[in-house]
This record gives sequence, C-alpha cells and structure tokens, in this order.
Amino acid sequence: MKFRRKAQSDPADDVVGADEAQPETGPDRYDGPYDSEDLPPAGDVQRIDLGSLLITAEPQRELRMQVDQASGFVQAVQLVGPDGALELRAFAAPRHGDLWDEVRPQIAAEVAQSGGTATEREGPWGTELVCQVGQRGGAQQLTRIIGINGPRWMLRASLLGAPAARPEEATDWEDSIRRVGVHRGAHALPVGEALPVVMPPQARRVDQA
Repeated sequence: MKFRRKAQSDPADDVVGADEAQPETGPDRYDGPYDSEDLPPAGDVQRIDLGSLLITAEPQRELRMQVDQASGFVQAVQLVGPDGALELRAFAAPRHGDLWDEVRPQIAAEVAQSGGTATEREGPWGTELVCQVGQRGGAQQLTRIIGINGPRWMLRASLLGAPAARPEEATDWEDSIRRVGVHRGAHALPVGEALPVVMPPQARRVDQA
C-alpha cells in the first residue's frame, strides 16, 4: 500500500469526559467498524496504526493523508482505488445521544448552502446522506456519507466515485469500513472534535496544492 500526503483544512466543536461510555447502537446489524479494544486479531493482515484510526492495508488501494498546511495536522484519511475513494474521520462523541443524528442535518444544510442537494437513504449502518455538489466546469460530485456511532466516538465514512453512484455494487468498499478500528483514547475531548491522526513512519510525504 502506498502513502501520500494531501493538504486540506477543517474545524472542530462542548466537552465530554474520557470515562464516559456511549451506549451501543445496534451492534447486531454489522461486525465493524470496531473499537480498538474489540478489534479481532490481525493474523496475517497488515494494519496501519494512525493513532485514532487503524486501517487494514488493501491491494490496489492507496492510503492518503489530508493535511492542514497551516497546522501540519492530519485532518482525514483516504483509501483511493481505481473506481472510487473512501475518506475516514473519527470524532469524539458523548456518553448519551446519537451524534450522527445530530450532525447529519448540519451536513445537509451546509450542502444546501453551497448550492447542492442532500438526500437520505437507508444503508447497512442506518440512515446515510447522498450529497451532490456542483464543481468547476459544471461537473457534479456525488458523495455518500455514512455515520457510525461507537463507544465515545463516531466514525464518518465518505464514499466517492462508483461506490457513491452505485451503492448496491459497493460491498467491497463497505467491507473496508467494517475493517476499520477506532482508538478513542482515555482523555476528555470536546464533543465533535476530530480524533488525532498520526502520520506513520513509512509514509512518503508529498504535499499537494
């Protein structure tokens, strides 16, 4: 698996204690993504430790980092393949409530403000958003956004390309999400704050405008 570093910026958000555990939300519906404490043994599988995210290396897919050039912090992780891409971000979540239910209308409102559309659909992990936003030159970008609540964290998985346009054919990309491990850590964080991602030592740093 290759590594690339890509520049991009983003913000954060009311403080939740580290010892608070969020109730499980339908674990019988799927077998992943996992909390780092519940991650199955790796066996012969290579897992890449990015701090808050543990990503399974996959053939024909490149691992990329989106980095805020001003701060140098990694903002998001992408798996990029010939037919599409998967962007992963993990956030601190509260003990009670459903963070994905809270942020989903906010995402839809932001898309609408930018002139796009956001529609809800039911997927393997519950309600998803399918967002369409116009790009330069008149092209349309389609993004399928999945939110998954875990113990004190929420994983936001965004699919682009074929897995967004044809969800019924995106099983292999959904399996990539199921293999993700999320490490929340023991410290208190504001609700909605992005969990820190660490660049692996073997990463090849390539800045992009």
